Amino acid sequence: MDAIVAFTDWLWGFPIVGLLLISSLFLTIYLKGVQFRHFGYIMKQTFGSINKTPRGEGTITPRQALTSALSSTVGAANIVGVPTAIMMGGPGAVFWMIIIAFLGMALKYSENVLGIQYREKNPKGEFVGGPTYYMKNGFKNKKLGMIFASIFAFALALEIIPSVMVQGHSVASTVHDTFQVNELITGLVIATLAALVVFGGVKRIATFTEFLVPIMVGLYLLLGFIIIALNIQHFPSVVGLIIEKAFNPDAALGGSFGAALATTIRWGFARGIYSNEAGLGTSPIAHAAAKTDHPVRQAFWAVSEIIVDTLVICTTTAFVVLMSGVYTANDAKDKAAALTARAYEDAFGSIGSATISISMIFFVFSTIIVIMYYGSRMAEFLFGLWAGTLMKVIYTASIIIGSIGVGTQLWNLLDLALAIVLIPNIIAVVILAPQVKKLTHDFFTNYKGKRD
Repeated sequence: MDAIVAFTDWLWGFPIVGLLLISSLFLTIYLKGVQFRHFGYIMKQTFGSINKTPRGEGTITPRQALTSALSSTVGAANIVGVPTAIMMGGPGAVFWMIIIAFLGMALKYSENVLGIQYREKNPKGEFVGGPTYYMKNGFKNKKLGMIFASIFAFALALEIIPSVMVQGHSVASTVHDTFQVNELITGLVIATLAALVVFGGVKRIATFTEFLVPIMVGLYLLLGFIIIALNIQHFPSVVGLIIEKAFNPDAALGGSFGAALATTIRWGFARGIYSNEAGLGTSPIAHAAAKTDHPVRQAFWAVSEIIVDTLVICTTTAFVVLMSGVYTANDAKDKAAALTARAYEDAFGSIGSATISISMIFFVFSTIIVIMYYGSRMAEFLFGLWAGTLMKVIYTASIIIGSIGVGTQLWNLLDLALAIVLIPNIIAVVILAPQVKKLTHDFFTNYKGKRD
C-alpha cells in the first residue's frame, strides 16, 4: 500500500499537472482562444440569460445543469485547499491558479461540447451523456472507443465509493468538532438525506442543487468580501506580492530559484485544476441533461463553472488568507488547512468559525449528492438502469461507513482511481478536438444571434 501511495503522490505531481496543462494549452491554441475571444459573449449567454427560457431538448434547465456541476466542484477544497497551496507554493501560487483557470476553460469547454453532441436518451427518457458517450460514439474505431468508455465508466463508478467515504467522514468530523454530535448519527442523517435526493432522479437533484448552491456560495462569499473590505488597505500590496512571488518565489520553497519557481507553479496549477475538475470528465455528465439548441451554447455554461469555482470562490479564499495576514503566523504551514477558518474567526468571532463549519457541511453534502449521480450514471452505462440503482444503494451505505472512519485503506486508492478516470478522458478530448472545432464554427456561423 505504501508503494501505491508513493506512486500516486508522484503521479499527481508534475505528470498529471503537466498533462492537464499541455492539453489545456493545446486546445486553447487549436480553438483560437475561444474562451478569450468570446469571453463577453459567453458571459452574456450564461449569467446574462440566466432567467431566459431555454430552447431545444433536454431534461433540466441550463442553470440547473450549472448548479449540479458546481455542486461537485465547489467543495471543502475551496476552503482548505487554497491556503494549503499558498503555504506550500507561496503567494505566487494564486497567480498561477488564475492562469490555469483561464487555460482550463478550453478543456472544460471541449469536453462539454462533446458530451452534449454525443448524448443519448436512456430507457426512462432522460438525456444522458459525458465521456463514455463521446468515446463510444465519437471514435472512428468503435471497438477502441468502447474500451476507453468502459475503462472510464468502471473506474469512475468505483472511485466514487472511497470518495463518498472521504466526504462522509469530512462532514461527520466537522459536525462532531463543531456541534459535538456523534459521527454515526451524522452519517445516518447525511445518508438518508442524500438518498432522498439521489433516488429522485436527475430532476430532483437539479432542483435541490439549484436551491442549495446559491445559498451556500453566497453565504461564504458575503463574509469573505466583508473580510476583504475590512482589510482593503492591504489590497494593493497583496496583489503586488502575488505577482512578485509568481516569478520570484522564496528560496525556502525549493532551495534553488528554479526549484522554488517550479514548486510555486506546480501548487498554483494543481489547485486550479483540482478545484474546477477540468479534464476529469464529470462536468459533461451533468450538462448533457440540459435543454439546449446547440452543444456550444451549453458548453458556455461549463466555462462559467470555472469562473464561479476558481476565479471567484478560490480567489476570494486566497485574498481572505493573504489580506487578513493569517498566513504569517508561526504555525501557519503546519495548520494551513485551518487558515481560512482562522481568518473568519478573527473577523467575526464564533459566528465566523461557525460559518466555515456550516459552509464545509453544505459544500461537502452537495458534492456527495452529485458524485453519487455521476457514479450511478456510469454503472447505468455499463450494465443498465438496475446497476445505477444498485450503485446508489452502495454509495448511500458508503456514507455511513465512511462517517465512522471505516475503510480508510480504500482512501489511499482515491487518487489512483482518479488518474485512471482522467487520462483516457484527456486522450479522447484531444483526439476529438476537430469535432469541437467544427461545432464551434457551426455555432458562430449559424446559431449565434438567434437568442441575443
